[in-house]
Amino acid sequence: MPADTSSISYRNRILFIACLASSLVPFMGSSINLALPQIAREFNMNGIEQSWILTAYLLSAAILQVPFGRLADIWGKRNIFIGGLCLFAITTFCCGFVYNGTFLITLRAVQGIGSAMVFSTNIAIISSVFPPKERGMAMGINAATVYVSIAAGPSLGGIITQNLGWEYIFFITAGISTIALISSFIAMKEQWVESKGEPFDIKGSVIYGLAITALIYGLTILPRISGFILIIISASLLFLFAKHESKEKYPVFNISLFLKNRTFRMSSAAALINYAATFPISFLISLYLQEIKTLDAQSAGLVLIVQPIIQSVLSPFAGKLSDKIAPRYIASFGMALIAVSLLIIALFITPDSSLVMLMIMLGFLGIGFAAFSSPNTNAIMSSVDKKNYSMASATTGTVRLVGQSLSMGITTMVISIVIGNQAITPEVSTGLMKTIHITFIIFALLCTLGVYTSITRN
Repeated sequence: MPADTSSISYRNRILFIACLASSLVPFMGSSINLALPQIAREFNMNGIEQSWILTAYLLSAAILQVPFGRLADIWGKRNIFIGGLCLFAITTFCCGFVYNGTFLITLRAVQGIGSAMVFSTNIAIISSVFPPKERGMAMGINAATVYVSIAAGPSLGGIITQNLGWEYIFFITAGISTIALISSFIAMKEQWVESKGEPFDIKGSVIYGLAITALIYGLTILPRISGFILIIISASLLFLFAKHESKEKYPVFNISLFLKNRTFRMSSAAALINYAATFPISFLISLYLQEIKTLDAQSAGLVLIVQPIIQSVLSPFAGKLSDKIAPRYIASFGMALIAVSLLIIALFITPDSSLVMLMIMLGFLGIGFAAFSSPNTNAIMSSVDKKNYSMASATTGTVRLVGQSLSMGITTMVISIVIGNQAITPEVSTGLMKTIHITFIIFALLCTLGVYTSITRN
């Protein structure tokens, strides 16, 4: 082992690379949303085809994170991480040269594979490099990077799309990916191999992939009956997967982490609930600001940016605090604050509500997210031994994607019931307000359940 791998400067270099990699997907995801209408017009894509630009990436990333987490333990985290950055950079660059929508959707699916390789290992690498007493701070800095990327995405994406063209969102992201890739080659000195020579569970991976595919696709087409059928099929496959993994000598996922490790199980459940209850907040508030308050997109973005800015500022401090105080207390406080903020918005927001009041509530949401995110991730990674770092890292990524899909499924179902198939315009503002009230109450109740799972994790 090289002599400098225990030094502070080495740890900081690895953290910089991990943060740079973590910024890629949230920046591109939040910025590409603004470019979707232009892409759809250029390639003559309908609404369903347009949605697959997002769904194709989501599916491949969610399906492959756990298998790549296992492969990282067998082949080395550095190899999987660098391979993922390389694949992500190449496919992202190629996305800027596509000539039709089908080609773009295909490349987005391959891009999701590279993302799965990166996000199944980046948190594991941070956990491998930083000792427990410093891990929370590192997780907080990594979370802050994600929030800054989310905050910068809409404004920069709009500027890039308007002045250069949507292709340059992909070109710029590919350039950042290349910087992270070169830095990884130079700076990373270890492979972090925990299970060298062990076989890979192909059968378990296939069952898992089918289960996650059925779950996420089913959630995206709710409330259609086929969506509920796919969710039931997914539950059956997940039961079969758990049964198979419990008998497998070298499982793709160590099921005992959920069965025997209460901290890991409850922390992962809290993360799932958090993502399921918070992902569509910006989407719904954006509709409220533009369709009910009649703000333009730029003004609405300035209101929404309050939340991620506060998250990015406070996340390192919350992470550092979780190194000194049990993470469950900090994370539970954050979840409770989110629940209260959502309930206040649900009960008191009206078409005549003050924007200042809304921004204050978004600020409280930002505090709650900061208090929950990095301490909860710290709790997950600290609850497993070194051999399971990649698996735990992959689990957090999968939980995030499944939670986001679940939240959009809930939102879509409420919109379908209240508004129906009508386009969301100022003419349906009454239905939109009712949708926001119902959805935020559901999310507040979910967060209340999340407080219980968070505080009882130990």
